[in-house]
Amino acid sequence: MRTIDDTTPAPAGPESTRGQAARAGVPTIPLPRESAQATARTAPVSRVATAVPASASTGVAELLRGPVRPARVLMSVPAAVYLQVTTDRGPDVVGVLTSDAARLPLGCVLFRPSNGRPLVALPAGAAAEVGGGRIVVGDLAVSAAAWWDPRPKLPSPRPALLPEGVRQLRSELYGEGPHSAFNLPGLPGGPGGPLAALRGAVRRADLDAALRTATRLIGLGPGLTPAGDDVMAGTMAGLVLLGHPAAERFSAGVYGLAVGRTTELSRALLRHAAAGRVSGEYAAVLHGLVGERPLGPAIAGLMATGSTSGRALALGLSTAIDLVERTTRPR
Repeated sequence: MRTIDDTTPAPAGPESTRGQAARAGVPTIPLPRESAQATARTAPVSRVATAVPASASTGVAELLRGPVRPARVLMSVPAAVYLQVTTDRGPDVVGVLTSDAARLPLGCVLFRPSNGRPLVALPAGAAAEVGGGRIVVGDLAVSAAAWWDPRPKLPSPRPALLPEGVRQLRSELYGEGPHSAFNLPGLPGGPGGPLAALRGAVRRADLDAALRTATRLIGLGPGLTPAGDDVMAGTMAGLVLLGHPAAERFSAGVYGLAVGRTTELSRALLRHAAAGRVSGEYAAVLHGLVGERPLGPAIAGLMATGSTSGRALALGLSTAIDLVERTTRPR
């Protein structure tokens, strides 16, 4: 994944910003002229004179380039602010992230870390809007100076993974214990728990049984992204990116369960996972598994994400790898 985190954005308008990003070798997505003019006519005037530049995920390009819509703050912490936006297709979520936050596929990443405190003055009740090329929250406006693609570019639609890399991922997850002994905080453990049921489905090479475990996992666990959701998101994205022929059906089934069962942020991340759009940390592990970058640091980076999210996503990826191997190989 190519980003321009080390690039200092130009202070001028959109044309100079796109020129700078192009010189940095990063693809940009210009605002359609008619759309920009239309939103300029209808958008309320922001109190912010100059927008802060960010590197935005193409997964939220439609939201950013669309008409200005009111938004509400779902959560605000020093490293991230998440906004819910109502669209014609229902609610959606976009995040403003500091450079040291997890690089989520629905995020606009600032060029400043959280210790610079760029987001601390944005309470949950702050007025917000999204569209017309930017995000406005309180007195902060953020514009896309460049774009990054949250769907990793792998060598082929069905990439071959390094066997030693897969073993390393499993070792980091399970250690020396059996797979059935793996537990996540907030999820029921033991042989009757949902993780054990998921592992059982994998051992039997039963994709439909693995899908049925989603009814027990979606929405299970504390926080804005419950651990059960993260396991399913990691599995969905892995099946999509590794080219499983039933990935679309599996992902649609899981996402269909999310309505009314989980948080809006988690549901949005499941939708991105169904399209193969993942966090930068998850993508780094996949690139390591195909031999394109060092795997050890990538696994450590994913595992360190959040309190349980990184380990849950890694478990989902490992599950997807096993399902691809066991349900697509010739019998």
